[in-house]
Amino acid sequence: MTAVQPPQTDLSQMNQRRAPIRALIGVGAAGLAACLVWGAYWYLHGRYIESTDDAYLQADSVTVAPKVAGYVAEVLVRDNQHVQAGQPLARLVTDNYRAARDKSSAIVAAREADEARAQAELEQQKATIAQNRAELAGAENDLKHARLQVERYTPLARSGAETEERLADLVNERARAISTLAAKQAALNSSEARTATLKAQAQQAHAQTAEAKADARQSEIDLQDTVLRSPVTGNVADRSVRVGQYTQPGTRLMTIVPLQSIYLEANFKETQIGAMQPGQQVTVRIDALSGSKFTGHIDSFSPGTGAQFALLPPSNATGNFTKIVQRVPVRITLNVPDAMRQTLRPGLSAVVDVDTRSSAKGYHD
Repeated sequence: MTAVQPPQTDLSQMNQRRAPIRALIGVGAAGLAACLVWGAYWYLHGRYIESTDDAYLQADSVTVAPKVAGYVAEVLVRDNQHVQAGQPLARLVTDNYRAARDKSSAIVAAREADEARAQAELEQQKATIAQNRAELAGAENDLKHARLQVERYTPLARSGAETEERLADLVNERARAISTLAAKQAALNSSEARTATLKAQAQQAHAQTAEAKADARQSEIDLQDTVLRSPVTGNVADRSVRVGQYTQPGTRLMTIVPLQSIYLEANFKETQIGAMQPGQQVTVRIDALSGSKFTGHIDSFSPGTGAQFALLPPSNATGNFTKIVQRVPVRITLNVPDAMRQTLRPGLSAVVDVDTRSSAKGYHD
């Protein structure tokens, strides 16, 4: 007996009904595989990565401002020009500062002459004192001799061996010796007292000389400060100085941006920094350089949240309170080739990923 074969049309219909089921099973299997891959990636890598897009390139720019007042005589750089540390940027008119320097030099010469004269007078006074002391010693010897003569001739005059006139002359010589000794002692005392005055004058002259030299150094410094030099190596930015402009000390004339020292400041949420430490590896994607990735490491953390250093910090102890997640600035040092560093600019946005696996134990396990 021949078996009855099912119609071909029935098999085709069954296959058509099973096709969506197979497709659904395939999609489910692919989705499950993707979930497993993503889960494995998250467990092995993703859970240790902290990310933020609140990150911007920074540079410690330096404002160039004159230390002295004056008219701008020459501007030596153009906008965006690269300059080296110490390179002249602008010059001020120097006529008045040169005149002040010359005047200070002349005053120094005059003060040095006064000091030399005071020292010469002091040395001369020392010689005068020595002379007075010698004369005082001679007067003391004369008085001693006169006293001995009176003592020797007094008995002779009483006995008649010598005349009274001779004794009177000797007594008179003794009196003159006493007066001379007193005069010499007074002269010595006066000379010694004048020595103290001359020493004070010499010290005053020395102090005036030192003051004049200090003024001369300040005049020289002011003259040197008429040349504005770049404090760091970098690029000229925000240049506002023009020839003929009158500037005051502290007036901002331009800014030097040290592009070679550019770094990244990423503002992480307070809930993200628990496992972060200085030295951890960082991956950076800069928006302006699409597709380019850079590496780096955490340099340091800000000592407070950004709100603490705002112009008007919040006061959460007043009125109604709404908790807001705070952000902590994190400074990141970039590993950028020198050839590409010139393409980076402060203010550019970036996306930062921090690998916290070096300190993840105890936080995630």
